[in-house]
Amino acid sequence: MRVLVVEDQMLFAEAIEVALQKRDVDVVGIARTGEDALDLLEETRPDVVLLDVGLPGESGLSVGRTMIERHAELKVLALTAITDGRTAREALRAGFSGYLTKDTDVGRLVRAIHAALAGEVTIPKRLARQAVDGRGDDPVAIMTAQLTDRERDVLALLAEGADSDTVAERCRISKNTVRTHVQSILSKLNVHSRLEAAAFAVRHGIVPTGDGRRP
Repeated sequence: MRVLVVEDQMLFAEAIEVALQKRDVDVVGIARTGEDALDLLEETRPDVVLLDVGLPGESGLSVGRTMIERHAELKVLALTAITDGRTAREALRAGFSGYLTKDTDVGRLVRAIHAALAGEVTIPKRLARQAVDGRGDDPVAIMTAQLTDRERDVLALLAEGADSDTVAERCRISKNTVRTHVQSILSKLNVHSRLEAAAFAVRHGIVPTGDGRRP
């Protein structure tokens, strides 16, 4: 994983670089302006760009849009202090693979990077409703649509109260694989624990109820 960080606050950018490298993520460069970011993009050819949409000068949204137009395979994640749903919506419309705020912990940031590379979109639950594009999209549906069939199987078992051993046995996978699926589920649903994920799934009818039907 090769990541380019675009952030005008160098102290924050360097902290992100150190934190990501401790998680075996290769930070190939740091840019402080949109112009520098576009130059570094061509020099370093990263897989993912972490981009502050509040850059001085040219808008980070405009920079991200240009990056995606030049390299369709590139994944761009907003990492910003702007907690406005309209800005998040504009980022997603521009083709960003996610919108994260600067209070995101490193673990969730790394999961979002992995999710982006898998073609998934990450956005905080508190912004999801504001970020829908006016077509009547359900923010819950936006999040749950990212779940794979296997993750839905695991989530259904969590909703039944199954532990890791039971999930591994029922799904015929290893406990390490169970852990990977659970972490992915937590990231996609923007929850912090198995219990929260199970409650979310039942509340929104993501998994069948006890009689085999969805609410």
